[in-house]
Amino acid sequence: MVVSAVAEIDEGDPRSAGPAVLRTDPLGEPFLRARITLPTTPPTYLRRRRLVQHLDQALQTPLTLVNGPAGAGKTLLATEWAAGLPQPVAWLTVAVGDWRPGVFWAYVIQALRACGALTPGPAGFPADASRVDTRLLGALATELNDRDQPVVIVLDEYDRVTAPQVAEQLEFVLHHAGRGLHLVLVTRTEPLLPLHRYRAAGALTEIRAAELAFTAEEAAALLELHGLSLPVCAARALVDRTRGWAAGLRLSALAARESADPQRYLKEFEADRSTIADFLLAEVLKGKPEQTQDLLLRVSVLERFCPALADALTLRTDAEPLIAGLCRENAFVEYLGHSWYQLHPLFQEILRAHLRVRLPGLEPELHRRAARWLRRAGSLPETLAHGSAAGDWDLAAGALVDDLAIGQLFSGLCSADLVRLFSRMGSGARSPATDLVRAARELAQGDVDRGVVCLRHAGERLAADAAEPVSETAPDPAAAQLSCVLLEALAARLTGCPQDAEKAAKAADELWWEVPAHLLDKHPELAALLLTHLGSARLWAGRFEDARAALTTAAGTPGAAATVLPRGESMGHLALLDYLHGWLSRAERKALAAESETQQLGLDQPSGSGIARLVLAAVAVDRHELARAQALLDETAQLPSVTRDPVPAAGHALVAARLLLAQGKARAAVQAADSPVFAAVPSPWASGHEALVASAAHLAEGRPDQAAEALQGVSGDQPACAVEAAALQLAAGRPGAAIDLLDDVRAQNGPGPAVTVRAALVRAQAAQGTGDTATARRLVARALLDARRERLRRPFLDAGEWLPHLLATAPLQELAAGWLTPGPSRRDDQARAESPPEPLVAAALSGREHDVLERLARMMSTQEIAADLYVSENTVKTHLKSVYRKLAVNRRSDAVRRARDLGLV
Repeated sequence: MVVSAVAEIDEGDPRSAGPAVLRTDPLGEPFLRARITLPTTPPTYLRRRRLVQHLDQALQTPLTLVNGPAGAGKTLLATEWAAGLPQPVAWLTVAVGDWRPGVFWAYVIQALRACGALTPGPAGFPADASRVDTRLLGALATELNDRDQPVVIVLDEYDRVTAPQVAEQLEFVLHHAGRGLHLVLVTRTEPLLPLHRYRAAGALTEIRAAELAFTAEEAAALLELHGLSLPVCAARALVDRTRGWAAGLRLSALAARESADPQRYLKEFEADRSTIADFLLAEVLKGKPEQTQDLLLRVSVLERFCPALADALTLRTDAEPLIAGLCRENAFVEYLGHSWYQLHPLFQEILRAHLRVRLPGLEPELHRRAARWLRRAGSLPETLAHGSAAGDWDLAAGALVDDLAIGQLFSGLCSADLVRLFSRMGSGARSPATDLVRAARELAQGDVDRGVVCLRHAGERLAADAAEPVSETAPDPAAAQLSCVLLEALAARLTGCPQDAEKAAKAADELWWEVPAHLLDKHPELAALLLTHLGSARLWAGRFEDARAALTTAAGTPGAAATVLPRGESMGHLALLDYLHGWLSRAERKALAAESETQQLGLDQPSGSGIARLVLAAVAVDRHELARAQALLDETAQLPSVTRDPVPAAGHALVAARLLLAQGKARAAVQAADSPVFAAVPSPWASGHEALVASAAHLAEGRPDQAAEALQGVSGDQPACAVEAAALQLAAGRPGAAIDLLDDVRAQNGPGPAVTVRAALVRAQAAQGTGDTATARRLVARALLDARRERLRRPFLDAGEWLPHLLATAPLQELAAGWLTPGPSRRDDQARAESPPEPLVAAALSGREHDVLERLARMMSTQEIAADLYVSENTVKTHLKSVYRKLAVNRRSDAVRRARDLGLV
C-alpha cells in the first residue's frame, strides 16, 4: 500500500527549506530525529585530510563503502566529510529494527525530506512496516534521477541491515537513480550488494580498515589534542600495539591523562585492565554465542590460525563458519589470505587474560594441541614457539631434530632466537632430542666442555633407544643420528681433534642416504656446516689441500640466506689458506667476499669466528699498514671463537705477535704468540709460526744461538714458515742452514709472492755476503717486482741493514720508489718523504664514488646522501659497496678513516 501523506504533519525541519515532514513511521512510532541528523564531532576529533580527500571521490562514483571494525572512526570521518559538502546530505543511522523494509525506507525518505532533497510528492510513503511496493521505489528513483543537483545519502551502521530484500531494493534504487544519487555505506561488515560489479565498472570508492588506521604522525597529533605530548617514535610504538585503531588510541589517551607519567602509561598499559577492554568486550565478545566466545578465547593463544587449527583447539568442527562470520563482521578478526586469520593484538591480549580467568589451567594444553597440529602441518617456527609455551620440551626439541633443523642454531639468521628459546629448557627434560638440542645450545654459546658432555649423553640415549618403539614426539632416528654427527664434527673442530672430525664426516656419508631427500633439500646449511667443520679441522692438522677441497665445496653450497654463515666461514678459512701460502691479494679478496656476503644480509660484523677479519689484519701487517691491522685485530679480540676455536685462536695469536714484532715489541710478541690454544693435537703451522716469533725475539735481543735453536722444529713442509726460518737463520749468522731450509721447501701448488719474495731476499742476502752483488741485485729486483703488485713491504723492512744501500742504486731505486721508498721529492714534500709511504688504494674511485665518500665523511645517512645527489638509496648502496671494496674495508667508519689516511677526503 502506498499513500502520499499521513495525518500527523510537522511544520518543517530547521535544516530544510521548509517542506513538511511526517512525524510517525509505518509502525506508528514517532521518528527519532537523532537518527536523521548529522552527529557532532568531539573537540578532540582529529581531521585527517588524506581520508577526507579520498572520500571526495565519492562524488565521482555512485557507491562509496567505508568499512572497518568498531571504533575505527568511520562515523566521525563520514560526519566531517558530509558536513563540508555543498549539496544536500541525507543522513540515516540505521537501527536494529530496520531489517523490516517498510521501516527502513520510511526513514530513508524522511531523511531525504529532512535535508530538502525530496518533497512530499509522487514518491509517496510506505505504510506497511514489513514490505515496500516496487512502485514507491521506482517513483523514488525517478524523482532522484530528475534532480539537477545529486543528493548524498549516508547510511551509518549499515551492518545492522540483515534483510536481503532491503539490500536488493537499495541496489535497485541506486541503479535507477542514476547521477541523482551518491550512496555512502558506513559499515562493519561486507554489505549484501554486488560490489564486484561496481569495482569492475570503476563505480565504487572504498575506504577500509587499513586506511582508517592512524599513522604515527596522526597518533601524535591526536594525543596532542588530548593534552599529551608524545614524540613520534613513542607514538609509533603505540600505533604498532593498537594497529592504529582509533578507539584504542582515544581510550588510551583518556586513561593516560589520569596517570602521573602519561608517556610511561602509554608504553606499558595492560590492555586487559583498561577501558579498551571494556569497549572490546562490550562491542565484540559479550554479544556473541557461547561457541563463538569459546573459539575466540582459545585461538587467543595463537599468532595466526586457520579453521582446522582452531578446530584442534576447540575439539569441535564448527570453526570455519564462525571465523568467516567474525571476519565479515569486522569483529577484530583479520584475514591474512590462504585461509589464515589473526586477532587484533589488543583484542588478543584481552582474550588471553579472560581465558586464564574463565578456563584456568587450559592455556598450556592449548599450546600443546597447537604445537602438535603445527608439527604435522610442517610449520617448525610456530611448533617450537607453542611447544616451549606449553613447557613440552620433548615435543619442541623433537620437532627441531626431526626437521633436521638443528643446524639453524649455527647458521646465523635465527641462531640467537633458537638459543634464547631453548635457554628456558630445564635439566628435567631428558630425551635424545633434548640432549641434542642442549648440546647444540652449549656449543653455540661457546661452552665446549658442557656441550661435549651433553653430546655424549645424547649419543648414549640414541643408542639405547634404537631398539625401542618410536613415540609420537620422538624424532626420526636417522635425522637424530645425522644431527648428532653434525654436532660431533663441530665438537671435533672446537677441541682440535681432526681424527674425530674425519670419523664424523664418514658417519655423515653413511647416514645421508637414510634421511628423506626433501629434508636435505630444505636444510642446505647442514652440509655446509659439516664441510666447514671438517675443513677447519683439516686446516688445523696442516692438511692444506684436503682442507681446501672441503672448504671450497662448502663455500659453493647453495641456499642463499640459510648457508650464508657457513659459506662465509669457509671463505674465511680459504683466505687463511691463501695467506699461509703467501697469496696476499687472493687472501684479501676472499676475506672481503666473506665479510661482504654476511654484511649484505644484516648479520653482525665480524660474523662467525671473525677469521676473515683476522686474515685482513695479517695482510695489513705484511703491507705495513699497522694502524689498520691493529683496528682489525681489536674488532676480533672479543669474539668467543678466539678462545674456543683453535684455528681463529691461533690466527689471532699469530697476527698479534707479528704486529708487535713490527712495532719493535719483541717480548710482548712472544707472549702473544704463546697465548693458550686448547686443542687435542698441535697444529704444525701454528707451532711453526710460534717458533718463528720466539726466534725473532731472541734475535732482536741479541741471542742468535737461542734464535737458531728455536727454529729446530721448522721444516720444509710449511713453505711460509720455512722461508721465514731461513731468513732468521741467515740473520743469526748461519747462511748454510738458511739455504738448506730453502732447498727443502716443498713447493706445493706454487707458493705466493709473500713466500717467494722472502725466499729471494734470503738468497740475495746470502749472495751479497759472498760478494756476488750482481746476483743479489737480480734477486732483489725480482722480489721488488713481485712485492709491488701485492704492496708487500714487511719482508723488505725486516731484511736488515744490507738492503738499503742496494735499493739506493739504479734500477732498484726506481722499482722501490713510491710504494716502498719515497719517490722523487720536491722541497715542500721533504717532510712527507721522510715519513712511511701511504697505503695504496686497490683501484681508483669514480667521480660519483668520490661524491658519496665525501658525504659519508660528513656523517650523512644513506637517505641524506641519496637526496643530496638526486639518486635512489639503492644507487648509493651500490656505490658504497664499490668504495668499501676499493678501500679494502667493510664499514663506514673504516672507509672514512682510510680515505682520510689516503688524502681522499
